[in-house]
Amino acid sequence: MFYREAGQFKTTYQADQAVFPILQDRIGLALILIAAFVGMPLLASDFFLSVVMIPLLILALASIGLNILTGYTGLLSLGTGGFMGVGAFACYKLTTIFPGVNIIVWVLASGFFSTALGILFGLPSLRIKGFYLTVATLAAQFFLDWSFIRVQWLTNYNTSGAIEVPTRTLFSFPITGPNASPQVRYLVILAVVTLLTWFASNLVHGRIGRMWMAVRDMDLAAELIGIPLYRTKLLAFAISSYYCGVAGALLVFFWYGGAEPGVFNIDQSFTILFMVIIGGLGSLTGSFFGAALIYGLPIMLKGAFHALGWNILPSTVEHITFMTVGALIIIVLIVEPLGLARLWQIIKQKLRVWPFPY
Repeated sequence: MFYREAGQFKTTYQADQAVFPILQDRIGLALILIAAFVGMPLLASDFFLSVVMIPLLILALASIGLNILTGYTGLLSLGTGGFMGVGAFACYKLTTIFPGVNIIVWVLASGFFSTALGILFGLPSLRIKGFYLTVATLAAQFFLDWSFIRVQWLTNYNTSGAIEVPTRTLFSFPITGPNASPQVRYLVILAVVTLLTWFASNLVHGRIGRMWMAVRDMDLAAELIGIPLYRTKLLAFAISSYYCGVAGALLVFFWYGGAEPGVFNIDQSFTILFMVIIGGLGSLTGSFFGAALIYGLPIMLKGAFHALGWNILPSTVEHITFMTVGALIIIVLIVEPLGLARLWQIIKQKLRVWPFPY
């Protein structure tokens, strides 16, 4: 088999700590990026890009944010939807106040507003944890949800109470608004998601990531060996909220093209949490797997029913999706608590030692 690391020697600590230490993994990643940046825009249809790839990337980015907090640090949060909404409304306000600045700048900057609120609502984690921390983040979700609906200043006192996405350009190409093509929007989202995923990968594989995982495994022992417990938890809340805020801005400005406050309700928080659980806690790759499965499941079910010639109502497909997702969560928690990412690791390990038993 070609998936072998024989002859690949590590001569430096830097090489030994590389995120992708095996040459074949680096080649595979390069091929995936080439296919995503070149092949997908050229070969995929507008429908596939708009309905499948764009939302998948945005939801995967939000899953990475929650995975940093829950998977790597062990702090469960049910406020993901609220922090996504903060990023969306912050980007909308910044765009209307400073219309001359490129929209991508404001998308990335909007995450800092989510960071500030994430630190504020993360303060209870300094004294409480477990179920009580979950309730605290749930209270944050309800408070933010109420603010999005009641504070009309956030929507510039629009009669509809919704975010209206203006048309913005990059190098004379519309990237937001009704005239923006799916290819351009997809490339912008892909670039942002790739950049932030690379940054998160370096974080979790470095000193900060090891601090997070030490807190997750046993916070008391982590504090005894010199890890600043409070600062580490607040940093996890800050980074997680930033990713969720950027994902929320991308969701409204590059996918929906406008949104009502109800988009960022508790259902959105649970959806992202399910993606993290099924994809794999403590795995960036699992965030993409979970987003692909949870978001792609209704699409696959509709396609399967259509191929079988069954005329199923959309509401019925939604109910079947809920039942299937619930069953998958139970199965994953029992059979493989580390999710799809762990199954992927097992497959890779078997390939590395094949044909010998593992």
